Amino acid sequence: MSTPDRRWHEAARCRGADPGLFFPAQGGSVRAAKRLCAACPVRRDCLAEALGSGEAYGVWGGTSEQDRRALRGAGAGTGGRR
Repeated sequence: MSTPDRRWHEAARCRGADPGLFFPAQGGSVRAAKRLCAACPVRRDCLAEALGSGEAYGVWGGTSEQDRRALRGAGAGTGGRR
C-alpha cells in the first residue's frame, strides 16, 4: 500500500491558519474558511483528499460538510464518474 502524496499541503493557503476557522462550532459560519480556500492554489488537491478519505467534518477544498455530502450523492448514480 502506498502513502498518499501530501506535498500539496506545503502550498495550502490555510497552512498556519487557526483550525477553528475550518471546524466551527455547530451552527457556526464557514464563510471565512471558504473565502480563504477560494484563492488557494491547491484547493482541488485538498477536496480530492477529503472526498477520497470520506472526511465528514470541517471545510476542505472550499467545501462544507453539506457540500461534500451533495458531491458524494451526485457521484453515486454515475458509478463515481463525473
